[in-house]
Amino acid sequence: MGEVRGMVEVVDIRFRHRDGDEPVLNGISFSSLPGQVTAVLGPNGSGKSTLFKCIAKIWDFDGGDVLISGRSVKDMGHRDVARKVSFVLQDHEPLFPYTVFEVVLMGRAPHLGIFSQPSRRDIEVAEKAMDLLGIHHLADRPYTKISGGERQLVLIARSIAQEAPVMLLDEPTSHLDFRNQVEVMGKVRDIARREGLTVLVTLHDPNMAILFSDKVVMMDKGRLIGEGRADEVITEERIKKVYGLDVALISYNGVKMLCPKI
Repeated sequence: MGEVRGMVEVVDIRFRHRDGDEPVLNGISFSSLPGQVTAVLGPNGSGKSTLFKCIAKIWDFDGGDVLISGRSVKDMGHRDVARKVSFVLQDHEPLFPYTVFEVVLMGRAPHLGIFSQPSRRDIEVAEKAMDLLGIHHLADRPYTKISGGERQLVLIARSIAQEAPVMLLDEPTSHLDFRNQVEVMGKVRDIARREGLTVLVTLHDPNMAILFSDKVVMMDKGRLIGEGRADEVITEERIKKVYGLDVALISYNGVKMLCPKI
């Protein structure tokens, strides 16, 4: 493939823990393009979070490669990776009651020197990120005193402020109610398209992937089960195989959704 800014290519990635016998990732390959949301689906223990940590070079993989804009992460330093890949972790417990604005401004860290102070541009980038997510009214609120849905939007705004072309979101809806899940995923999809970001998001709910993703990568036990459009990958047979659940695909307003057979 050509060198497209922000394109992610995962090539035959393999990973195992140093004290483990079984591989956590076993030959995963797929690609993700700018302006699109790629949903990574799979049950607990399928290797989704490990995959993201390998893409972000938090963990070193045993084999294969990850290319960001055509360049291997093996050839990048951690600071260089941080300028190309932002990562919103699954769980984030704040240690101090920073304001929302201060948390978003932390996204500028990869662009600052060790003793540098944020510049006017850094502040403007952080403010723009809050505007994009519609959370500027929370700027002076303590991050510890806002709702779970608002907190997720703040973390995504911090990721946008990082100005990396690739954004990884590890289960951003796992602790949210249905309304906040829809709001967060809708914002993620809109930001990907508006800003031309390559967004990869791990999800538990296949229906959320159907509604908000451009592409689905399905994993099970460290292996790739399917890759492509949601309607191609998310089938009754695959859900039965991966999740052990009998489902039916039903159509509503032209969109196929999964419904458990009970």
